[in-house]
Amino acid sequence: MLKIEKLVKAYDGRPVLHGLDLNIEAGDIYGFIGKNGAGKTTTIKCIMGLLDYEEGNIYIDGKDIREDPLACKQVSAYIPDNPRLYEFLTGIDYINFVADVYGVSEKDREERTLELAQVFDLTQDLGSKISSYSHGMQQKLAIIAALVHRPKLLILDEPFVGLDPTATHYLKEVFHKMVDEGAAIFFSTHVLEVAQKLCNKVAILRDGKIVKEGTTSQVTQDASLEEIFMELMNHAS
Repeated sequence: MLKIEKLVKAYDGRPVLHGLDLNIEAGDIYGFIGKNGAGKTTTIKCIMGLLDYEEGNIYIDGKDIREDPLACKQVSAYIPDNPRLYEFLTGIDYINFVADVYGVSEKDREERTLELAQVFDLTQDLGSKISSYSHGMQQKLAIIAALVHRPKLLILDEPFVGLDPTATHYLKEVFHKMVDEGAAIFFSTHVLEVAQKLCNKVAILRDGKIVKEGTTSQVTQDASLEEIFMELMNHAS
């Protein structure tokens, strides 16, 4: 569903990603782990076409993101760590705007919006201006809008930051339902305990290089993900 080959990205001539290779398959909940500055957000922005890159290839659903960017975007969705929404719109207006972009029928968008708004306890607020929403409410709205077209690939940058425990619980349930239906989920996180319990695969990034990857059980073995992560980070220093 998402394949990255030898990805190289530099800022002002300084390499940030050093030949990254990743393969996320349908049915995966894939955790992308690393310290601040390791290159997680840069990787995600390259995947979504928000940043260009010097070398390598990125494929979504078998299509090259440079050669067929619209087809790649049509089957994917991205939620940044700090979603920037059109605050002059109401919540439902924003969802409908995104649904229009993706060509979602009125029937499908109504069903999907109702279902997700109930899950994330946002039904009563959809008629209000986004400018009146708290950060957590805006994050919930961004999630609903991202899921309205039923993406095959969902990419998130620190999805649990700003969500209350109830919303976090339901987002995990949504993840499981999506992968059961054949989607793939790739997200960065600092919450290692959540990653260990939620993800079937993880990759640990250090200084723009993958230093450990595989199934969560392979990576952790008899230790916790936090212990493995700290050992790898301390080894680097």
